[in-house]
Amino acid sequence: MADYFKMDKSQLNEEFAHVRSEYERLRSLHLSLDMSRGKPGFDNMDLSEKMFDLVGNDTGFKNISGIDCRNYGGLDGLAELKTLFADLLELEPDQIIVGGNSSLNMMFDTIAQAITHGMGGEPWYKTENRKFLCPVPGYDRHFAVTEYFGFELISVPTNEEGPDMDVVEELVKDISVKGIWCVPKYSNPEGITYSDRVVKRMAALKPAAADFRIFWDNAYCVHDLYGEGDRLLNIYDECVKAGNPDLPIIFTSTSKITFPGAGVAVEAASPNNVSMLKSRMKYQTIGPDKLNQLRHARMFHTAEDVRKHMKRHAEILRPKFEAVLNELEKQLGDKGIARWTNPKGGYFISLYVPDGCASRVEELCANAGMILTPAGATYPYGKDPHDSNIRIAPSYPSIDEISKASVVLCIAVRYAALEKLLSQD
Repeated sequence: MADYFKMDKSQLNEEFAHVRSEYERLRSLHLSLDMSRGKPGFDNMDLSEKMFDLVGNDTGFKNISGIDCRNYGGLDGLAELKTLFADLLELEPDQIIVGGNSSLNMMFDTIAQAITHGMGGEPWYKTENRKFLCPVPGYDRHFAVTEYFGFELISVPTNEEGPDMDVVEELVKDISVKGIWCVPKYSNPEGITYSDRVVKRMAALKPAAADFRIFWDNAYCVHDLYGEGDRLLNIYDECVKAGNPDLPIIFTSTSKITFPGAGVAVEAASPNNVSMLKSRMKYQTIGPDKLNQLRHARMFHTAEDVRKHMKRHAEILRPKFEAVLNELEKQLGDKGIARWTNPKGGYFISLYVPDGCASRVEELCANAGMILTPAGATYPYGKDPHDSNIRIAPSYPSIDEISKASVVLCIAVRYAALEKLLSQD
């Protein structure tokens, strides 16, 4: 009998003795493993190493427009990169702003500008009890940005199609709700791609706040693990159809395409929003790192070049994801104590354990030398109301390390679940 919920007390005690023995064996190995953040591995970053040879005295410093990339200027990025990202995001080049290496930095700046100068209306700081919608589980750094600026964070449940739009449509009737965070393709951590129905309903929102914005972080737009991957409906086109062209602010970056610390980031929007954003940027900077942009432009001439590059990434990442998923199925598949996502792309696997057990699983893993994303991190304020979600990030460790870490994780889940079951009368 494998399902823990079908075992009697004697069987549970016998199983717990076995699991505890295995856990102590793993602790004795003094492991040092880390699946806490979605960082590319060394092998992924090596794929872009040739980029360093593409700009220099032998190759020149001018882009296709004749701009000397060593000098000032080029506020919104190089023309060839604007065209490249326009193709990837299905937009027009004049809707694209190419910046430095961090899209999160661009999101932070955009929120900060809205706080002090508004988004076409009065400054957001004048809105008392301002709120921001946070689909959960979600990306902790998104939530942290709006928490930092004093927003009340409102959790929105998600399902297999994306955010629960019935809930979103009701919440935006509140004029103090200023925006919503979205990771629409291979969401962090669920791996969900928003359905066409969700995208259309999102685009057709009629918020009470005229300056409400959808922060559309399309971080994983080309990060497919299998074949052609999921297809995401174009949010901007749908917003135009719905009469809401200014609703979305779109972000992406090459952080998990080339180098997280030396990539390029993109912010895209309607012509009205781009004009507003650029009018503020001119006070902030004389221009981005155009030499780094030039490296990227010379490595990727077309969107198809990027897609071919991402297939090489997928060949490295796919076995890592499968190693975790296979171990989860092997150890937990018939126990009745866990469920998990099986993403087709992105960087994370979302694991659900019995209510009240995620923090204990994290603790057990840490004591056995394995670091996880803190339990609760995928919810606003770091508090998972059910204490059940665990984000798994298999991208950085080696296959051997992932295999060991997956065993530790599964044993910790079984340990925590058995503790809970045995503590119940």
